[in-house]
Amino acid sequence: MSAEPPHPTSTATIAAGDWLAPTADRAVDAVVPVPGSKSLTNRFLVLAALAQDTSRLSRPLRSRDSTLMCEALQSLGTRIESRSDDTEWLIEPAALRGSADIDCGLAGTVMRFLPPVAALTDGTVSFDGDEAARVRPLGPVLEALRSLGITVDGDGLPFTLTGAGRVAGGTVHIDASGSSQFVSGLLLAGARYDDGITVIHEGKQVPSLPHIAMTVEVLRDAGVLVDDSEANRWRVEPSQIHALDVEVEPDLSNAFPFLAAALLTDGRVTVPDWPVVTTQAGDHARDILQQFGADVQLKREGLTVRGTGRIEAVDLDLHDASELSPVVAAIAAFADGPSHLRGIGHIRFHETDRLAALATELNALGSDVSETEDGLVIRPKVMRGNAFRTYGDHRMVMAAAVLGLRVPSLTVQDVATVAKTMPDFTARWTRMIGD
Repeated sequence: MSAEPPHPTSTATIAAGDWLAPTADRAVDAVVPVPGSKSLTNRFLVLAALAQDTSRLSRPLRSRDSTLMCEALQSLGTRIESRSDDTEWLIEPAALRGSADIDCGLAGTVMRFLPPVAALTDGTVSFDGDEAARVRPLGPVLEALRSLGITVDGDGLPFTLTGAGRVAGGTVHIDASGSSQFVSGLLLAGARYDDGITVIHEGKQVPSLPHIAMTVEVLRDAGVLVDDSEANRWRVEPSQIHALDVEVEPDLSNAFPFLAAALLTDGRVTVPDWPVVTTQAGDHARDILQQFGADVQLKREGLTVRGTGRIEAVDLDLHDASELSPVVAAIAAFADGPSHLRGIGHIRFHETDRLAALATELNALGSDVSETEDGLVIRPKVMRGNAFRTYGDHRMVMAAAVLGLRVPSLTVQDVATVAKTMPDFTARWTRMIGD
């Protein structure tokens, strides 16, 4: 990362776009519904755009990432209609067309899922995004498409891709150790390739494997044959993609900070409609909170977390649930001893270098955090309010909100960046504290 300016030392004046995180003066006791999963919404949208008939999504997530996905698919010819106060979307597929410009924003799902789709168009498609997106890894997907005969100009954002209306398909070898989305993007479009696609990973361990399991599950929901019986190899058979009629699960990763509030305030929080069985990596929140010392119960009405008066130090490998790392780090800053977070070296290349960002901001509050090769060591100390930078990262906003429960006068800078996955996060958070 480039050198950062000195950290602000005063929060006496709250600048426009900043948010004073509310401090809890009593135990939180609330029921907090959360919107649909971003990961599922964007996967369903891609498959619906490639399907043979009109699909319906109930309770999809409306956020910056999903809006960018909708706009991108519409620019390729898909028709998307919102109904019932935006709680239902109808997606009508159409012949994919080129001559489109796609804004990826900072959405990994857009920049990695749509190039394999754009390869099916009959023209040139240009991709670009936020400045921070231009340093996010993308090369393995583009190189895989080149190996299938697709013309790609560039190795990262911005780049252009020229399709010929079809893709022969076949076998591709990639290094997906930088992101599971490299595999998912190829699998989602693979059924529309003449010979399907076989993706073979060659490299270090693939991070966030539950996200690939999610991709395989939604493909099967759409009638696509997928063979994932062999480690590091996925085979999608060529076939039609059936129309979808699905209700999107709540976003479990976005639910995590609300559940953490129960632990930090010795309170109780229930998230309704928590699925009993899911491929969402956010489901790891249940085990993580138990290891921190919370009482966690999954019942018909939802998942309920209760604080127990203690926050225990942890040693966690978060390789499969790395998106939870910022909030895990925030909880660990209040534990009864040093905590070790491991297996997350790859989050240096997420929306920001999350390891560096978390260490910098927690240390600025007075904590003692050091980076390791693949994670963080967090040694709790008394923290004091300060400005908390978010680096354009929605998960940093959520971590800051959790810290603010116990650290008065914590000002969250650029809080609007949380709209990436949860535009009304601060309203829901404030309402939970009030409840």
